[in-house]
Amino acid sequence: MDWLTTVDHKKIAILYLVAGGFFFGIGGIEALLIRVQLAKPMNSFVTAQQFNELITMHGTTMIFLGVMPVIFALMNAVIPLQIGARDVAFPFLNALGFWTFLFGGLLLNLSWIMGGAPDAGWTSYTPLSSTTYSLTHGVDFYTIGLQIAGLGTLIGGINFLATIITMRTPGMSFMRMPMFTWTSFVTSAMILFAFPAITVGLVLLTFDRILGANFFNVESGGNPVLWQHIFWIFGHPEVYILILPAFGVISEVVSTFSRKRLFGYSSMVFATILIAFLGFMVWAHHMFTTGMGPVANALFSIATMLIAVPTGIKIFNWLFTMWGGQIRFTTANLFASGFIPTFVMGGVTGVMLASAPADYQYHDTYFVVAHFHYVIVGGLVLGLFAGLHYWWPKMFGRMLDERLGKWEFWFFIIGFHMTFFVQHFLGLIGMQRRVFTYLPNQGFDLMNLISTIGAFLMGVGVILFLVNIAITASKPKGVPGDAWEDGRTLEWSIASPPEEYNFKQIPLVRGIDAFWKEKMAGNKEMTPAEPVGPIHMPSPTILPFIMSVGLFIAGLGFMFTNDDFGNGLMNFLFNNYIVVGIGLAITFLCMLLRSLYDDHGWHIELDELNGKGVKA
Repeated sequence: MDWLTTVDHKKIAILYLVAGGFFFGIGGIEALLIRVQLAKPMNSFVTAQQFNELITMHGTTMIFLGVMPVIFALMNAVIPLQIGARDVAFPFLNALGFWTFLFGGLLLNLSWIMGGAPDAGWTSYTPLSSTTYSLTHGVDFYTIGLQIAGLGTLIGGINFLATIITMRTPGMSFMRMPMFTWTSFVTSAMILFAFPAITVGLVLLTFDRILGANFFNVESGGNPVLWQHIFWIFGHPEVYILILPAFGVISEVVSTFSRKRLFGYSSMVFATILIAFLGFMVWAHHMFTTGMGPVANALFSIATMLIAVPTGIKIFNWLFTMWGGQIRFTTANLFASGFIPTFVMGGVTGVMLASAPADYQYHDTYFVVAHFHYVIVGGLVLGLFAGLHYWWPKMFGRMLDERLGKWEFWFFIIGFHMTFFVQHFLGLIGMQRRVFTYLPNQGFDLMNLISTIGAFLMGVGVILFLVNIAITASKPKGVPGDAWEDGRTLEWSIASPPEEYNFKQIPLVRGIDAFWKEKMAGNKEMTPAEPVGPIHMPSPTILPFIMSVGLFIAGLGFMFTNDDFGNGLMNFLFNNYIVVGIGLAITFLCMLLRSLYDDHGWHIELDELNGKGVKA
């Protein structure tokens, strides 16, 4: 019950981590099934229909349900601690964001056992995703599941924006914030602008499929290319929504394990803002082959190449941070160091794809698959592993095993390059994307086999990580607050894991890398900005969980409004929108209760602060 009702950002971080890990595992299994099918020519391991479902669900699960919640886990665990706050701005909304994400993700994955998964590709291009070509409810699960999950992401983004703007501790100006907080702040702003676009697109596609609207239906005056514009005006910023927090993680890890201040801090901040700004101006580079014309193609080409400049600034700043530093290659720093050259390779192929004439050749080949996996897996996933190893002692009070961690790193990165490096060449010699099999003797056979072996090595790396977690969990807690001994930011100045209230006294920040500055001045802990006093805490509540269940029921009901169940009662309940009504009634009743009942929370009194434990 404690986990179902919690509004504590540290517990919500763990919930996000567990849920994200679960979906990441599902996405990984789907990827391995895809690679088994492509390991040899003319393979019949899965059918063409199952292959379409696998590639659709692999992409959708990984992007929306796998890596996104792990990013939110790190943001929840770290940001309030880095800015010296006791919680996020809206603890209730934080819990609501998690539960809506979880139920949206569960709804999407229910499609496997309820008549077929979505099969129109993870981008769900129309008219492939229309009822003409996608006859099952798969794409309905996609549109409604992602709307509910996306609502959670949007709520989370707004919450972190409000938290970082209003809850920074005294002395922490914007230009003194740690880099991870900066990248999370910019990411949250991008979520605020990008997610409404995909929500609108998904609503229109839902209306087309369930209510017979004609937004994307050519015969009735609709436009299928409109879906591509709506999807990518969200989809390209989404890539930066994913990668910017990883940039923040790398900045923290490299700086800590080089025992040096991050090189060019202010240029890093402005590069982050510039990436976010340009990220909204490049969406149509995914559409060079749709016939937009030379002017549009040229403009989007130039904008795409421009975005390499702020990214390059970041790469050099990380290298200069390590230059001359006292580098320690912990597991976290291995992942961070592996990130830099791998991400550069992904960036270089991105510049190649930015050239519109060249893109005509690369488009829809495995070259593109190799490019975005170098960015998303070689960039983002390596960054997330670095962050998890780095902040694990802060979140759980236990150190992950370093020796096992290094094995995990080498298995993962060697497997990664084996899987995706050869795919560049597969694409260049003409292997198409989204094709479930291929003829022998075209030069594809050996490279596909290497790719499949690499994918299984990555799987071994992930399994070693899970083994590492299991072994660590059996050990007693006992990590000091400054677990790595070189902690630079505020989260390392308090106990690991932190008390429920984070900071007994809100700290005073005197410069960038606030805790390092205090240590250099000979202080063992932060100078407080206030006297010890009673601490106000928010009350736990079950309402976010029940609201999300309501949305889940409403979504499921809406999907089957036109179905004939062969059962009078079921037909009556679903075809007359009664199930939809019940679900929405549950959600709105919870909203009403939340509005009418004034919950003032509770206080931790002085004597409880000075005693051993905290009594609620």
